[in-house]
Amino acid sequence: MTEAAVRLVSVTKDFGAVRAVDGVDLSLAGGEFFSLLGPSGSGKTTLLRLVAGFERPTTGRVELSGREVTALPPHRRDVRTVFQDYALFPHMSVEQNVAYALMVRGVRKAERLARAREALATVRLDGFGPRRPAELSGGQRQRVALARALVDRPAVLLLDEPLGALDLSLRRRMQTELKELQRTTGITFLLVTHDQEEALTMSDRVAVVSDGRIEQIGPPVEVYERPATAFVAGFMGTTNLLRGAAARRVVGRPGTFSIRPERIRLADLAEPPAEGERTVTGRVADIVHAGAHTRFTIALPHDDRLTVIRQNLAGLPPSVRPDAEIRLLWDHDDAFPLPS
Repeated sequence: MTEAAVRLVSVTKDFGAVRAVDGVDLSLAGGEFFSLLGPSGSGKTTLLRLVAGFERPTTGRVELSGREVTALPPHRRDVRTVFQDYALFPHMSVEQNVAYALMVRGVRKAERLARAREALATVRLDGFGPRRPAELSGGQRQRVALARALVDRPAVLLLDEPLGALDLSLRRRMQTELKELQRTTGITFLLVTHDQEEALTMSDRVAVVSDGRIEQIGPPVEVYERPATAFVAGFMGTTNLLRGAAARRVVGRPGTFSIRPERIRLADLAEPPAEGERTVTGRVADIVHAGAHTRFTIALPHDDRLTVIRQNLAGLPPSVRPDAEIRLLWDHDDAFPLPS
């Protein structure tokens, strides 16, 4: 990675009395795949629009490759945006859609068609140039939108939830293809998503956004395994949050703790804990089969509950059945402390 391709310095954005972005500092390295992850209304899309130039910050500074662009309009920034609805022209061919930006810039026809075909080849749509968007699948239209954004070789590609309209299997395939495309082109990608799996699958780093502020930035594994706040722990996947008296009863220590459901082991009551393990007993309140894994809700004394996720790799202990009393075990270190 090279110098900062994108840099936000003390950026705020107000819409009337509403502060959508609240004092954000952010730096993306050149050639990085970076994701802004957060729920609807968290400010992540506003951050992307500030980088694109569709919005201007109330205070603060936006830089691209070391150059301040805060006051520049979108067409004067070396960035391109792919939107969720793709925004393809239905009356144009695929090739014409991809070449449109070059035509507006006055690039000669032969050159723009050659570059459009090169961009289509990059997204594995060789030979699709004469077709119209209506003749393509959802995944193919998404690739055309990517090719159109890549045709003039921007320094930064902005992706505003581009996979949201795709079905699950296609979305997962496109996640892999997007990551491979980013590695091949070396372009800095900034993805906005509310999907934790997308952020975990594709990102070099991820920023979790809440109420216009960045809660945590880091590699996906670090953010997942070592969340900085209870919000991050709860939003970045599924977790068991234990506070106050519940933490003392279950974890054996005061404070606030996150225990990931996949870290908890189900066992018969007769099985003792190993060295370094914490154990509690409870009742199987619910069992949900979810394909590759099964999710268990375990009712503990004092109305405490724990969620356990178990991969469907082998049989369960005989005692694990509805309403049965069972033992839960996990390593002490898997109860991760959080700020109160």
